[in-house]
Amino acid sequence: MSLAEILYRARGTALSAAQRINVFTDTQVPHPDLSVASSGRWLRHVEQFDPQLYVDAAEHVLGGHISVFALADTQLGSTPRWNRDPRTGREAPLRFGKTLDYRDENLVGDIKYLWEPNRHLQLVTLAQAYRLTDDDRYLNGIRLQLTSWFDQCPYLKGPNWASSLELAIRLINWSIVWRLIVGLNCQLFLDDGGNELRDRWLSSIHQHLHFIAGHLSRYSSSNNHLIGEAAGLFIGACTWPHWPITKDWKQRGYDTLLRQALLQNSLDGVNREQAVSYQQFVLDFLIVSALVGRDAGVEFPADFWKRIEAMLEYLASIMDVCGNVPMIGDSDDGYVLQLAQQKDFCPYRSLLATGALLFQRPEFKHKAGSLDDKTRWLLGDNATIDYSTLPAMSASALPMRRAFPEGGYYILGDQFETAEEIRLLVDCGPLGYLSIAAHGHADALSLMLSVGGREFLVDPGTFAYHTMRRWRDYFRGTSAHNTVRIDGLDQSEIGGNFMWVRHAQTRCEKWELGPDMDRFSGSHDGYGHLPDPVTHRRDLCLNKLQRSIQVTDILECHGQHRAERFWHFSEHCRVRLEDNAIVAINDGVQVRISPQVGNVNAVLLNGDESSPGGWISRRFDVKQPTTTVVWSSEIDGTTTLSTEIRCII
Repeated sequence: MSLAEILYRARGTALSAAQRINVFTDTQVPHPDLSVASSGRWLRHVEQFDPQLYVDAAEHVLGGHISVFALADTQLGSTPRWNRDPRTGREAPLRFGKTLDYRDENLVGDIKYLWEPNRHLQLVTLAQAYRLTDDDRYLNGIRLQLTSWFDQCPYLKGPNWASSLELAIRLINWSIVWRLIVGLNCQLFLDDGGNELRDRWLSSIHQHLHFIAGHLSRYSSSNNHLIGEAAGLFIGACTWPHWPITKDWKQRGYDTLLRQALLQNSLDGVNREQAVSYQQFVLDFLIVSALVGRDAGVEFPADFWKRIEAMLEYLASIMDVCGNVPMIGDSDDGYVLQLAQQKDFCPYRSLLATGALLFQRPEFKHKAGSLDDKTRWLLGDNATIDYSTLPAMSASALPMRRAFPEGGYYILGDQFETAEEIRLLVDCGPLGYLSIAAHGHADALSLMLSVGGREFLVDPGTFAYHTMRRWRDYFRGTSAHNTVRIDGLDQSEIGGNFMWVRHAQTRCEKWELGPDMDRFSGSHDGYGHLPDPVTHRRDLCLNKLQRSIQVTDILECHGQHRAERFWHFSEHCRVRLEDNAIVAINDGVQVRISPQVGNVNAVLLNGDESSPGGWISRRFDVKQPTTTVVWSSEIDGTTTLSTEIRCII
């Protein structure tokens, strides 16, 4: 850490120590000036939704049920136990939140499971059902959940007062609830006890804002957390401008959002955490903040909007013809908000649908397909008409972006957006963002391949975060990616669950597109620290006429090493070995991967616990067997390992 960061963290430690003895706290919340009106036009529409979808979801919530990661339908109870991890049943103590070790499983259980219900996405579901039906039962459900939360989660105590990001997401969802139930004029505040509930809620809102403003994630921790915290600060101050200090909080949130949107997302649209799931996470923070700001008369500048548009272009470019998006980097299934209840809801398609309307981009509409409910809620009753009037585009007219040099991703392919599509994505980007690269994976020069919209070579995902360290390290390690591993070591060195202490540096050396051939060449120095350093260079050549890909791995060294090439297949593939060649079939499409030179020992893994290998995780805390093939070679000095991938439709 730099001296400035050390001083900043020392200040934070001192502030936490002072707050622990009730100094610099917000225990005496100023009386709100309710004559200061907040903006309220956004999210007031109710047209063109199927109420039954929201009624069914709200009834589920009223019954005390919620789905949390691997728990598809867990019972929280009509009065939830907000400090209890629903997965392990462990109840976290009501200690001072900022010094509570939420990473300690023995103390709090799995903190991801505990925090998720406390983000209060389910309160938005109740508010939507109320908005669509005027049924007071849903208002009463909101009252019960809020009141029990205030009772069980006193200011600064327990795990729900430990992370500024969690407070910010909760505040954003409270803002949406507030708007849907018509704010201060809601029936919720007009009956017996209504004033008390309103005052308790407003007091907690002020305390949330005060906490976030005092505990922003800075320096090496200023990743998506800082963007989320700034969004919570800005949206909260816009929604509840009832105290003089909210003007300062709103400006601080705005300034931080603007600066971090440009810092944390490259000019070519790639989020610098090198994690696709966090791309959608950050986009929600940015888009919702901009819409709330617009409603409050605060407009973000053109550079901010252009960066959002570039981020959407990246998502559109890496999405294949059937809507598959590679699972690059970390994913924890975290969402800022949940406005849609359709079973087939896809967050990436939804973002592109929203972007199609915000930026009038027909190609985004083409990639998104149909308009989703989340976009309708965000953009209003005219969204359906506006979407239908956007011109359609033929697949051949789509301007496909193929290179993202700052982000480090390159797309080789042919016949994009058709049933004959070949889409090969190569990762030649940084490990992650800033010094700790918290959400990056050791995936330098990894490949991801889909053919005709069927996934073949995949990134297997993430699976674990704070718990199950062995699996956490596997899924982000080199052996869980379609690249080369040397001497059983990761390309970059892990320092903790969310820290890398040595980063492989990648470099694109050639990038050429042509009518018949696409070519890429890149290298990384991840094994440059070995006593006998190894440089890995990977050359790719796509022959469009033959529908084949030549992969040439050059390992530059002087001595003996063990080189392993990993090939991870979608769980929808049937995979077999023919001698050492791999034949994979997915829904009638075949890919054949053959070693061209050198002695290869081929091993097929499927759900192997010991290696481990042969796993894929499509959802957080859920993994299932798939097929991984490992080619092992003993090398002595600089060696070239060649592979042919042939695609047959």
